Amino acid sequence: MAIFGLATHAFGLLLALIALVPFLGPLLVKVLTLPFFWIVNGIGYWLSILALKRGYAKEVVNYRVLTFAFLLGIVVGYVLGRIL
Repeated sequence: MAIFGLATHAFGLLLALIALVPFLGPLLVKVLTLPFFWIVNGIGYWLSILALKRGYAKEVVNYRVLTFAFLLGIVVGYVLGRIL
């Protein structure tokens, strides 16, 4: 999971380099990042609702645990990327 975090840190570095371009860079970074997180979060909620309606409560719990582990890996990778 830390590999995903390191990949996220690399993506952040790429976005930071794009943000260095005057005027256009910061705008482009905002356009790329915020809608992506909204879309991923929204898809997760809709799929959870759909799975609960179909009786997959145990799988939804497993999905939430997996999502938490994935996010924890991203955070750990980000911190390791900052340290390294």
